[in-house]
Amino acid sequence: MAASELYTKFARVWIPDPEEVWKSAELLKDYKPGDKVLLLHLEEGKDLEYRLDPKTKELPHLRNPDILVGENDLTALSYLHEPAVLHNLRVRFIDSKLIYTYCGIVLVAINPYEQLPIYGEDIINAYSGQNMGDMDPHIFAVAEEAYKQMARDERNQSIIVSGESGAGKTVSAKYAMRYFATVSGSASEANVEEKVLASNPIMESIGNAKTTRNDNSSRFGKYIEIGFDKRYRIIGANMRTYLLEKSRVVFQAEEERNYHIFYQLCASAKLPEFKMLRLGNADSFHYTKQGGSPMIEGVDDAKEMAHTRQACSLLGISESYQMGIFRILAGILHLGNVGFASRDSDSCTIPPKHEPLITFCDLMGVDYEEMCHWLCHRKLATATETYIKPISKLQATNARDALAKHIYAKLFSWIVDHVNQALHSAVKQHSFIGVLDIYGFETFEINSFEQFCINYANEKLQQQFNMHVFKLEQEEYMKEQIPWTLIDFYDNQPCINLIESKLGILDLLDEECKMPKGTDDTWAQKLYNTHLNKCALFEKPRMSNKAFIIKHFADKVEYQCEGFLEKNKDTVFEEQINVLKSSKFKMLPELFQDDEKAISPTSATSSGRTRVPVKPTKSRPGQMAKEHKKTVGHQFRNSLHLLMETLNATTPHYVRCIKPNDFKFPFTFDEKRAVQQLRACGVLETIRISAAGFPSRWTYQEFFSRYRVLMKQKDVLGDRKQTCKNVLEKLILDKDKYQFGKTKIFFRAGQVAYLEKLRADKLRAACIRIQKTIRGWLLRKKYLCMQRAAITVQRYVRGYQARCYAKFLRRTKAATTIQKYWRMYVVRRKYKIRRAATIVLQSYLRGYLARNRYRKILREHKAVIIQKRVRGWLARTHYKRTMQAIIYLQCCFRRMMAKRELKKLKIEARSVERYKKLHIGMENKIMQLQRKVDEQNKDYKCLMEKLTNLEGVYNSETEKLRNDVERLQLSEEEAKVATGRVLSLQEEIAKLRKDLEQTRSEKKSIEERADKYKQETEQLVSTLKEENTLLKQEKETLNHLIVEQAKEMTETMERKLVEETKQLELDLNDERLRYQNLLNEFSRLEERYDDLKEEMTLMLNVPKPGHKRTDSTHSSNESEYTFSSEFAETEDIAPRTEEPSEKKVPLDMSLFLKLQKRVTELEQEKQIMQDELDRKEEQMFRSKAKEEERPPIRGAELEYESLKRQELESENKKLKNELNELRKALSEKSAPEVTAPGAPAYRVLMEQLTSVSEELDVRKEEVLILRSQLVSQKEAIQPKNTMTDSTILLEDVQKMKDKGEIAQAYIGLKETNRLLESQLQSQKRSHENEAEALRGEIQSLKEENNRQQQLLAQNLQLPPEARIEASLQHEITRLTNENLDLMEQLEKQDKTVRKLKKQLKVFAKKIGELEVGQMENISPGQIIDEPIRPVNIPRKEKDFQGMLEYKREDEQKLVKNLILELKPRGVAVNLIPGLPAYILFMCVRHADYLNDDQKVRSLLTSTINSIKKVLKKRGDDFETVSFWLSNTCRFLHCLKQYSGEEGFMKHNTSRQNEHCLTNFDLAEYRQVLSDLAIQIYQQLVRVLENILQPMIVSGMLEHETIQGVSGVKPTGLRKRTSSIADEGTYTLDSILRQLNSFHSVMCQHGMDPELIKQVVKQMFYIVGAITLNNLLLRKDMCSWSKGMQIRYNVSQLEEWLRDKNLMNSGAKETLEPLIQAAQLLQVKKKTDDDAEAICSMCNALTTAQIVKVLNLYTPVNEFEERVSVSFIRTIQMRLRDRKDSPQLLMDAKHIFPVTFPFNPSSLALETIQIPASLGLGFIARV
Repeated sequence: MAASELYTKFARVWIPDPEEVWKSAELLKDYKPGDKVLLLHLEEGKDLEYRLDPKTKELPHLRNPDILVGENDLTALSYLHEPAVLHNLRVRFIDSKLIYTYCGIVLVAINPYEQLPIYGEDIINAYSGQNMGDMDPHIFAVAEEAYKQMARDERNQSIIVSGESGAGKTVSAKYAMRYFATVSGSASEANVEEKVLASNPIMESIGNAKTTRNDNSSRFGKYIEIGFDKRYRIIGANMRTYLLEKSRVVFQAEEERNYHIFYQLCASAKLPEFKMLRLGNADSFHYTKQGGSPMIEGVDDAKEMAHTRQACSLLGISESYQMGIFRILAGILHLGNVGFASRDSDSCTIPPKHEPLITFCDLMGVDYEEMCHWLCHRKLATATETYIKPISKLQATNARDALAKHIYAKLFSWIVDHVNQALHSAVKQHSFIGVLDIYGFETFEINSFEQFCINYANEKLQQQFNMHVFKLEQEEYMKEQIPWTLIDFYDNQPCINLIESKLGILDLLDEECKMPKGTDDTWAQKLYNTHLNKCALFEKPRMSNKAFIIKHFADKVEYQCEGFLEKNKDTVFEEQINVLKSSKFKMLPELFQDDEKAISPTSATSSGRTRVPVKPTKSRPGQMAKEHKKTVGHQFRNSLHLLMETLNATTPHYVRCIKPNDFKFPFTFDEKRAVQQLRACGVLETIRISAAGFPSRWTYQEFFSRYRVLMKQKDVLGDRKQTCKNVLEKLILDKDKYQFGKTKIFFRAGQVAYLEKLRADKLRAACIRIQKTIRGWLLRKKYLCMQRAAITVQRYVRGYQARCYAKFLRRTKAATTIQKYWRMYVVRRKYKIRRAATIVLQSYLRGYLARNRYRKILREHKAVIIQKRVRGWLARTHYKRTMQAIIYLQCCFRRMMAKRELKKLKIEARSVERYKKLHIGMENKIMQLQRKVDEQNKDYKCLMEKLTNLEGVYNSETEKLRNDVERLQLSEEEAKVATGRVLSLQEEIAKLRKDLEQTRSEKKSIEERADKYKQETEQLVSTLKEENTLLKQEKETLNHLIVEQAKEMTETMERKLVEETKQLELDLNDERLRYQNLLNEFSRLEERYDDLKEEMTLMLNVPKPGHKRTDSTHSSNESEYTFSSEFAETEDIAPRTEEPSEKKVPLDMSLFLKLQKRVTELEQEKQIMQDELDRKEEQMFRSKAKEEERPPIRGAELEYESLKRQELESENKKLKNELNELRKALSEKSAPEVTAPGAPAYRVLMEQLTSVSEELDVRKEEVLILRSQLVSQKEAIQPKNTMTDSTILLEDVQKMKDKGEIAQAYIGLKETNRLLESQLQSQKRSHENEAEALRGEIQSLKEENNRQQQLLAQNLQLPPEARIEASLQHEITRLTNENLDLMEQLEKQDKTVRKLKKQLKVFAKKIGELEVGQMENISPGQIIDEPIRPVNIPRKEKDFQGMLEYKREDEQKLVKNLILELKPRGVAVNLIPGLPAYILFMCVRHADYLNDDQKVRSLLTSTINSIKKVLKKRGDDFETVSFWLSNTCRFLHCLKQYSGEEGFMKHNTSRQNEHCLTNFDLAEYRQVLSDLAIQIYQQLVRVLENILQPMIVSGMLEHETIQGVSGVKPTGLRKRTSSIADEGTYTLDSILRQLNSFHSVMCQHGMDPELIKQVVKQMFYIVGAITLNNLLLRKDMCSWSKGMQIRYNVSQLEEWLRDKNLMNSGAKETLEPLIQAAQLLQVKKKTDDDAEAICSMCNALTTAQIVKVLNLYTPVNEFEERVSVSFIRTIQMRLRDRKDSPQLLMDAKHIFPVTFPFNPSSLALETIQIPASLGLGFIARV
């Protein structure tokens, strides 16, 4: 169709605007050919008449449909022109916060002036391996495309980054290099990628400066070649520099700075190593204070200096060279402060002893006088002589500045050379990727030589860019076999010829520089004469004769001729250079070595280096003169030619950086500045070239999918290509507007917009028809509903009226009945009241009379009782007094008789003492007395028993008598009280009679008052009842509230408890994840170590002829787990054979810490034993001293006890000596290797300790036996000195009168008292010790309590989050301490178990020896004489024990057949699951049965190492990894199930319990196997991820599971020119088939169900994370229809989980972020209610992800609406308090921590059969 037909009413167009560049408007009426005016309606609401140009009659640009606005690729726009490009960039930048956009092959990058979270490691991983058009535009996508094309096409690549100052070129280049460094890695351990990145801080410090447009502007161009080897890993880099801005060293404009390095030096001047530089503030130096802006906001120059020095160190620049660089830079600053004084007009001088010059000479190591002389003079040479001429002050100042610039340029080149040397690699470079960071097109108010060179370079680059774009377009047309005509595009070859051709601007400039008296004015005249009016691109300004204008591709630029010659010559006096060359500072002459050499290849390529045109003397060779004649322009032209040759030899990739505004405001877009840069960087030229041909391109399938609505059913054929052709011929009549290619349809500009308009009209008509039908159906439905409602209302109203009439009749009849019954009730009630009142009066009167009679009778009866009681009490008191007097007289008489008897006894006792002295040695009598004492003791015991019985009876009787006395006393008191009361009662009776009369009179008044009170109380009761009901109601309400509050509190408590448990579970998972990540890192390092080890062996041990490689299975040191085979228990006795000293086992830190802990425990035990021995010694000495004090008693027994004591003392001394020897051994041999388990000293220590403990136990028992015997003996002779019965004592004394037994009894009593005293003292000491220990515990508990209170106070001061974290940390430390204590207790229990086992072994040996001895006692004759009869022994079937026996030499064969060469597929199909694990465990059982620790250790170590080998060799095979994961877990479960621990034996049968391990505790190996299982699980997850990753994006996002839901939008160039051809698309069915395959394999291998659930959860997490990450990085996927597709795909995955019974595995929860993202794409996004719903719904998404999805949301159809910026801001405001991760992407590499729940096997070991296919015939069942 014609273009004019599109200008209909409501069509939107772009019109020029002086402020906004382009403004949008809408046509108010159709345009007709010939109209001169268009009626437009602006967006601001104004109407406008837009006049067309009468000459060109060009219509304004049409605006693209809204669905195309914001596209990733500008070439996808239907209308390709400047306003469309500008609007699309503005919408993406301002509304969607997207800074990258494709424009064909160009990446347009807009500087956001803000740090964005889009450059992290996760983003790099997301873009790695992706096609360029599949993801949103990004610098990483360009870098990935370059890296991929380099690897695929084996062609070098270049990334050309251009733009004006402040546009972000350097940052873009830096990110591109970071991508290469991260993705490729380095080929060596030298960390080349780090060095490549470290070169950036150095080059920025010496080559970047602050300008008015940019705080970090690169003042030089650079091209960095990053080299790669054949495996495409970074091996090195090389840097070329271009046109360093040397004039900045000596001059800066207002608000600008010198190079950063000078300010970094000044900021670090106070450092000790910089004191010799004599630096100060930046304002004190002329070269750093001219701009007046020494500071940059937000930049710390001192910190930047530290980064620069660190980068220099990383690149191998030594400290001495760094200080040399800083010396030279400081010298430049001091040189700038050198001042000159005019002597006359032609000469000048430097003040004497000028401080800046002295400092400069000291730093440079040159002579002060010589430098002072040549700064004020110059040497002139003629053909015959040479003479020295003074120079003026101005010339001297210029010469000083020229020298400073020259030194800085030389230093810059020297640093670049050293950086290149550090980045150079000895490995041969296979390919490279170049990153060109070069200045963009520049135009200022005053443009000089630098701008001329920059714009010349941009002309060359633009030409190369245009040719490349044109070439790509041509290739595309030829590939699709489209007839194409030559596209007219801007060719800037004339402009390049004007600059660089013969007699061009540069040629004339060089020629003028050679003239002796050449000036800028003469050069300008030559330019006018040569090019003015002859070249259309060259013009002369009207008002100036010292300037010229060149029409560049971007704009016209006026250049001022002043300074061109001087900058091109770059003159430096040769004498000054010679002075510097003669410097004593060694580094300085190195800078000027280039002046004496020819240009090297590297220096030729770095055009930033300038050559000094110093005029030669006679002695100077001609080569140097030739060298100095090369001008800056000539060098720059040569280096530019070399750069273009390099770029032409590579595949270029373009990045155009745009500066959005001049004020560095974040996300602010200035349309004027943007258009200028778009024109200058060639983006619009690319658009123009594309628009000149067929810019819009669709595949046939995409076209059919999008425009299927425009086709009728009969138009749809089986051949999609023919269908599209037929439809297009009907829709677009002009065949020139489209072309059919082999795979695509090509459209001219505007045709896609026309097709979109037709599609929208068709859809709109269909919508209107649908709306019409639905509205009619809704109205009909509403009418029928209203009709049914009216009928129903009528029916109900009529029924209501009838019911009301019937109700009236019933009420009338009821009223008459009620009246009748009411009247009867009133009469009857009156009668009843009167009758009741009469009866009450009668009853009260009769009761009063009866009570009076009763009271009279009662008083008479009580008076009689009182008289009786008083008379009895008086008789009893008289009797008691008489009895007491009689008893007192008896007592006095008996006391007198007892005193007389006592005197007689005393006299008899004295006579006994005399008798005892006379008969001292009568031993026989003593023995007789001893026997008598024994008999008397027996009698005494019997008497004591009788006495105790009597005492009990006496006590009971006395208690009864006492009770009776007390009762009588109480009754006496009551009688007294009663008599008093009788008198008082008589008085009261009289008073009461008087009061009765008064009360009768008062009764009447009281009754009256009572009636009133009764009425009042009734009223009060009624009110109280009402209040009570109210109170009850309030109480019920309060109770209800209390119950509700209690419920709420319980719910909140339960909620808090659940949250805390969840938090604890999360912390536990985090700890487990951290541990498993460390384990993963350890395994990776281990693999790296093995690889390096193999490389070292290959490098060092070159195989000689005839050398045979040993079997890899014989390696004994392949794993870190071999340390467990060295782990000997404490009872290990057999020492190992010593290995050669060369093979030193690396020290294991965990083993070392355990041994150190064990040594400390042994020292503590030793100290405790020493204290015990000291205490025993003290007791022995004390007992010995007491023995010496005793008189000799029973000589034989005392001798026996002394012998026992001596024996104990000797044993104690022996034990003491042994402990001293042990102490010496420990102090001499304290190394961990000596005290390690299994070492000789360790074994000696353990043996001696066990023997000492046994001896101590025996000695303790002996001491206890002796003590008990002594106590029993002393008790036997101990007299019972109780004096309860005087008669018995008197009889005993009478019996012993004539026998001297009292002395012996007295001595025995004395000894017994001493023994008891010593026992009491020992008990007292023990109690004191216990009390001291308890005090210590109390003190420690107090300290712990105080610490807990302090922690609690600190926690209460913290915020809630920190409080929870602190409490969790404290709980973790407490649990850790408890775990350590429990581990110590477990170790102690293990020791006791081992000790008991050892004792059992000893007893078993003794029993065996006894049995052998008994057999030997049988005589041989008895055996021979017995007849031997042939007996038929029935063959009994062998009872297997579930063990497998193998020889030690067959271990390698076992491991090889069972692990290394086993094919998982055959085992999984034909054999029982976990068979290798069962076989290995049965072998371990047999070794345990034999008590062969070497065999157990060797087998387990070989098993672990072999499994690792298999996984390393076939680690990419899912079946292999799954097989060995299930077998490792089964082996681990077997070790637990048969370990003998009660916790693991609950589910065992009795037969299985018999199969438990008996001799060895393999807990350490269980931990090793658990770690190995974790490593295998992580490897399994990586294999899963590698298999699933290519399928996920295609199957979950790109493939249309529901056909026709999502319409295809127009695509740009990038989607069509993907760097990798389609390899076949994956669908959701492909993913489900793969999941089924994984699940079936795991089930076949017998993997634990819980482990399968964890694997499935991890798989679903990978699917969800990768899908969501791609969704967040792809704008074309964020639409409503795509959300529906994702929801459907997720439902299919959930259905798969249901089919496999895995819904409780937690896999569905991992898809929650993806589900919420899909819901977010589908919900409404307009109002505040929608925002609230989104915030509550998307709780699994972070704020960054929600905002990103809303920013990326793109309508596919016109009926959908974009998300407004205000709505996104509302969402951000509502989510600002949410504390979640700022990370945008999910971590797709995250692996959930795995657990292995104990799963015992019900399979009996004795029933397992070993198939012959395994080749294990050398194993025997036991």
